[in-house]
Amino acid sequence: MNEKILGKFAIVLHSHLPWVINHGVWPHGTSWVYEAAAETYLPLLMELYKLVDDGYHPRLTIGLTPVLCEMLRHPSFVQGFLGYMDEKVGAALNDYDNFTENNYEEGRINLTKWWEEFYERMRDIFLHRFNRDIVGAFKSLQDQGLIDIITCGATHGYSPLLSKDTSIDAQFKTAVDNYKKHFGMAPTGVWLPECAYRPGYRWKNPITKEEYDRPGIEYFLAKNGLKYFFIDTSMLLGGKSQGVYAARFPLLKELWKQFESQYEEIPTSFEKSQYESYLTSTAPSTPAPVGFFTRDEKTGIVVWSGEHGYPGCSEYLDFHKKHYPGGLRYWKVTGPKVDLGAKMLYWPDDIPRKLDENAGHYVNLIKDILRDYKNKFGTSGIIVAPYDCELFGHWWFEGTWWLARVFRWLEDDPEVELTNTRIYMEHNPPNKVVSPIEGSWGQGSGHWVWLNEWTTWTWKNIYECEAKSEEIVARHKNSSDQNMQKILRQLVRELLLLESSDWQFLISTWSARDYAENRVTLHYENFNRLYDMAQKYGNGQYVDEGEWHFLGVLEANEGLFADIDLEPFAKK
Repeated sequence: MNEKILGKFAIVLHSHLPWVINHGVWPHGTSWVYEAAAETYLPLLMELYKLVDDGYHPRLTIGLTPVLCEMLRHPSFVQGFLGYMDEKVGAALNDYDNFTENNYEEGRINLTKWWEEFYERMRDIFLHRFNRDIVGAFKSLQDQGLIDIITCGATHGYSPLLSKDTSIDAQFKTAVDNYKKHFGMAPTGVWLPECAYRPGYRWKNPITKEEYDRPGIEYFLAKNGLKYFFIDTSMLLGGKSQGVYAARFPLLKELWKQFESQYEEIPTSFEKSQYESYLTSTAPSTPAPVGFFTRDEKTGIVVWSGEHGYPGCSEYLDFHKKHYPGGLRYWKVTGPKVDLGAKMLYWPDDIPRKLDENAGHYVNLIKDILRDYKNKFGTSGIIVAPYDCELFGHWWFEGTWWLARVFRWLEDDPEVELTNTRIYMEHNPPNKVVSPIEGSWGQGSGHWVWLNEWTTWTWKNIYECEAKSEEIVARHKNSSDQNMQKILRQLVRELLLLESSDWQFLISTWSARDYAENRVTLHYENFNRLYDMAQKYGNGQYVDEGEWHFLGVLEANEGLFADIDLEPFAKK
């Protein structure tokens, strides 16, 4: 090992949006995907390809969830996205005319041209460099051995709270199958939705109070060939006394007691550290131990925090203040507590210096952490820094430029090795076994964001549909009748869409509560209508023509995972 190397560093970007195609456009719906593609995915790809063109090797781990891949390659997204960018260019042109006519300051008029050029550039690289295929552009970087694309639950289902093992298995089996379709190989890593993990123990359903033994989440990962995942810091270091369920909600308090009474930490002869990878296996039947990495908090807060992190710097583009019509942004952050009305004009010329300052601080922070670890343990460690991908570019407009600087400077630095998690696991296979506690990267490191007084009803719906799905799929999955197969495939798609953790998140954070509640209700009703249809058809009863039309509409609107495998959904 090179003695100069302090350690290794891996950025992990989790890219995800719920299925919104054919479910509204603006303010909630397909516009979410358009915004993320224009402001995050394309700018990130552009920076990564620039680095490659300049002779660099941008090692990066990026999660592209199955549902996101399905949307980004959907014909209606491709066509709609081109229209979206044309609208943005049009908005910039309209603003130019308006600002000029009304004698606005020159800096603001110039920003209209800046926005026009931005969207024209995104449109050009989408059409010509990436051939309308964002997923394929990421795949090419993986095929070159640079980035590691990891998968996730098929629709981002919140694994610890799903009541049936078939549901967890189906989320990951569908994800692996879908990954092979898009990337031509099997994935090795997985992002657990919301970083939510549950070890194996005798679990108690928070709604029905039914108790039964369950394997840990890693069982389903190993079963589907997935070799590593990621957890939050407190799930490694917090210990069971910290608690993973918020005491403020009775159902979570009960669940915590159930977990706490059975949790037995594997004794270790070593001090655990978030700067090492480990193995875990909490069920005797797990095919093989599964590796995991732990999020580093120190490198997290300087990027995540709007108040203490880089995105809150006064020079950067403000996310919240927009000019209508058109929705373009012309103002800078100015200050973390400055009212929208007092925001000052954005000056692009101020940005390079601030990006250099922030990237330099970040690289020095990485080196300080790795140096402290090496001095303490006598060996080099790895920092794993996971973030929501959409933070960069969409929320923090300059974030992709900052990432490019970090990649460039780290590769030039002889003391740090930039890596991705697949490469690290291949060359540094973990050999220490530890038992993470249950939790997530949500508020309080627990499940409260997803199970609380506002979302309990959603879980009642999910649990009802899980039980019905197990039964009806087991009864008819081997049917040679293609009509029955079509009903069942759409039924399990509706179950997967119902299970999306996004709905509870949007309800609990009030960010799009009505939209999320409507989506839960819709997929619940769709599922039950299909279930009744399958019952009738399976019993040889007449099924009204209107029901077949309903099935056809759903297949057209929600035909994701076209070749979905029914087997994992069936009760064993």
